[in-house]
Amino acid sequence: MRDLRTPMLGAGAWLGGITAAVLPLWASLALVGTVLVAALVSRQAAAVGASVAAAAVAGVALLHTSGITGGPVHDLASERAVVTAEVTVTSDPRVSRGRFGDVVVVRGDVRTVAGRGAAYDVRSPVVLLADEEWRDVALGERVRVSGRLGPADDGVAALMSVRGRPEVVAGPDPWWRAAAAVRHSIRESVAPRAEHPRELVPALVVGDDSGLDPALADDFRTTGLTHLLAVSGTNLTLLVGFMLVVARWLGVRGRWTYAVAAVGIVGFVLIARTEPSVVRAAAMGTVALVGMGTNGRERGSRCLGVAVLGLLLVVPDLAVSAGFALSVLATGGILFLAPAWRDALMAWLPRWAAEAVSVPLAAQVACTPVVTALSGEISLVAVIANLLAAPAIAPATVLGLAGGLVGLVWTPLGQVVAAPAAWSVCWIVVVAQRGAALPTASITWGTGPLALVAVTVACVALVAVAPRVLRHRSTGIGCSVLLVVTVLTRPPSPGWPPEGWVLAMCDVGQGDGLVVRAGPGAGIVVDAGPDPVLIDECLRRLEITSVPLVVLTHFHDDHVGGLAGVLEDREVGEVVVTGLPDPASGVDLVQREMARAGLRPVVATYGLTRQVGEATVQTVWPASVAGTVPGEEGEGSAANDASVVLLVEVGGVRVLLTGDVEPPAQAALERVLAGVEVDVLKVPHHGSRHQDLDLLLGVRARLALVSVGAENDYGHPSSDLLAALTATGAQVRRTDLDGDVLVTLDDGALGVRARD
Repeated sequence: MRDLRTPMLGAGAWLGGITAAVLPLWASLALVGTVLVAALVSRQAAAVGASVAAAAVAGVALLHTSGITGGPVHDLASERAVVTAEVTVTSDPRVSRGRFGDVVVVRGDVRTVAGRGAAYDVRSPVVLLADEEWRDVALGERVRVSGRLGPADDGVAALMSVRGRPEVVAGPDPWWRAAAAVRHSIRESVAPRAEHPRELVPALVVGDDSGLDPALADDFRTTGLTHLLAVSGTNLTLLVGFMLVVARWLGVRGRWTYAVAAVGIVGFVLIARTEPSVVRAAAMGTVALVGMGTNGRERGSRCLGVAVLGLLLVVPDLAVSAGFALSVLATGGILFLAPAWRDALMAWLPRWAAEAVSVPLAAQVACTPVVTALSGEISLVAVIANLLAAPAIAPATVLGLAGGLVGLVWTPLGQVVAAPAAWSVCWIVVVAQRGAALPTASITWGTGPLALVAVTVACVALVAVAPRVLRHRSTGIGCSVLLVVTVLTRPPSPGWPPEGWVLAMCDVGQGDGLVVRAGPGAGIVVDAGPDPVLIDECLRRLEITSVPLVVLTHFHDDHVGGLAGVLEDREVGEVVVTGLPDPASGVDLVQREMARAGLRPVVATYGLTRQVGEATVQTVWPASVAGTVPGEEGEGSAANDASVVLLVEVGGVRVLLTGDVEPPAQAALERVLAGVEVDVLKVPHHGSRHQDLDLLLGVRARLALVSVGAENDYGHPSSDLLAALTATGAQVRRTDLDGDVLVTLDDGALGVRARD
C-alpha cells in the first residue's frame, strides 16, 4: 500500500492556505487550532502532520497579509495619497484593454516612498497602472515614479496610477539581462515564420504569449491545450530532461547530474520569470522529473506533498490560485490515477499506447472540476487533442530554446535550429483549430454550486469505474466510439430558434452582440461582444451561416473583441464601422481580423437606408464624427457618442439599436427621431445610469433589451433606469438574467423568448 503521509502534508498545507484566504482572522485561527487539537488527541501521525502543516501555512499566510495591510504604503493608499517612490520592477509589462484605451500593468516592490510629509524605507508589493511609455520597462530595473496610490485587493499593498516615462535609477542585475537576451533571441529565432508559429514557440518555451491571437487562444481553451500557452511543469520537464540526456551523452554521471538539473531549473525560472506561477511550474516539473526516475511512482507522490508544502510556505497566496490547483491536480492525477489506468489498458493495448492514453486522460479528469468552474465548459476533445499534439510538444519546446541559445551567437543559425520548432507548432495549431471546429468540441456547463458538485461527483465516479471499463476491449472501444459520435454530432436545441424570430440579443457577457434576421440562415450582426467564442456559439445556435452585413457601432473592446467569431466559417458581406477611429487598440483589432478575412471596413453613411434581405436598415447617427461630444467624465466618451445608431424594420417590427451613445448624443438623436416610435429599444450602454430619458421614453418601445454581463462592476443596469422603462409599460429583458433573448412575431403579435 502506498505511503500517503507526505501527500497528506501537502493536502493539509493546502487546506490551511485556503482557510486563511477565505475566512476572517479569528475564524481561520479557531478552525485550524481545533483541527490541530483533534489530531493531537487522535494520536494519528498522518493527521497530526497534516494539521501542523495546515497551521504553519495558515500562520504564514496571516503574517503575509498583516505585513501587506499594516505598512505605510497601505496606509497611504487608503488615503489615496500622491507619492514619490522608488520601485523595483518584478514583472514584465503587460497591456490590458481598459474601457477607454490600453493600460500598461506592471508589478513591483516599493523600496522607498514619500508622501503626506513623511518618507519611509519599505518593501511592499504594488501594481503600477501606466501609459504606453511603460511598455519597454525592464524586469529588475529600479525606477523612480510619482503617482496616486489607491486600495488594492490582489495580494498587494496598493494600486499606483503613474504617468510619464519611468526614471531609471538602476538597471537590472546581470542574470536578468541574460534572461532577457535569451527571451529576445527566442523570438528572433522564429521571427521569419508565419504568425502562429512566431507567437506560439515563445509561449511553449517560456510562457511568453504576449502576441498570441485571441481567436487561437480560444481554440486552445476549447481543446484543452491551454496549458501549452502558459509556463507549466511540462516546459521544465522537457527542457531539463533534454539537458540531462545531453549531459549523460557527454559522460556526466552520479551527483553531477543533480548539478546539471539544478542549473537547468534555475535557468528556466530566470528565463520564464520568478513570478509565483513560474515557481509553481518549476516545482511541479521537478516532481515530474522525480516521477520519471527509479521507483518514480512512490518518490513522485512523496515529492508532490513536499512541493505543495514548500510552495505554500513561501507563497501562501497560491492556495487559492487556479493555476496552482490545476498544476497540483494534473500532477496528482498522473501519479495516482494514470498507472492503474495504464495497467488496465495494457490488457488489450501495447504499453506505449496505454501510457499515451492514460496520462492525458488522468490529468484531464483530475482537472475537470476546476476547469469547468473557470470556463463554464467541459471539453470533449481534450484527451484526443493532447494525444495528437504530444509528439510535437517536445521538439517545439527543446528546439525553440536551442534556437534562442544558438541565436545569441549568430541569429541566422538560430533561425535554422528553430525551424523544426516552428514546423512542430504548425501541427499543434492544426490540432487546436480542427478540434475546436468540431460540432460538439465542448459542452456548456454551469458554474453554480450545484453544477460544480455534479461534475465533481461525476469525475469521482469515473475514477472509481475507469479501471473496470478500460480493462475490457469491448467497453473501452465502445466508450471511445460513443465519444467520437458525440463530438461529431451537433446536439439539437429543441425549439431554438423558434419560427418567426426577428431579432436576437446574444448573451456575450459585458458587451453587445445583436442579430437581425435577414432571411433563412442569414443575419445582420450589430456588434460582436468581447469574446469570439460567445458570439460564434450564439450564431451557431441561431443557425446563421451567412452575414450580409456587420455593423460595429464603435471600437470599444466589448463591441468588437469577438469579431473573429463572426467571421469564422461564415459568408460575410460588408462590414460597416463608425468614422471615429478610437480607441486605437480596437481599431487595430478590427483591421487585423478583417485583413485575415480579406475584407475592408466601410464607414457608416448618415441617413443611408438600405434593404438587406428581409430587413430595412437606416443609419440615423452620427450625422458627423465632428459633432460628437464627450460625455460626463467617468462614464462617457467621444467614442461612445460616435456609435452608429440604426433604425431597423423587419417583418413589420421596428427596432432602434443605439450602441453606447451617451446623454449628449442621445439629446441630439432625440431631435433627429422626433415623433418616431419603435417596438423594440436596445438600451444604450448596457443600462448605464447616464441616460437621456426624453429619448428612451419618447420612442414608446414595448420591449426594452439590455445587453449586460452578470455581476459586472460598473453598476449596470441602473435600477432607476429600469424602473423608468417599466413605468411606461415596456417589458425589460436583460442577458445577465435571461441569457440569449429572441424577439418573435407570431400572427402579427410581438413576443419574446429567452434561452438562459
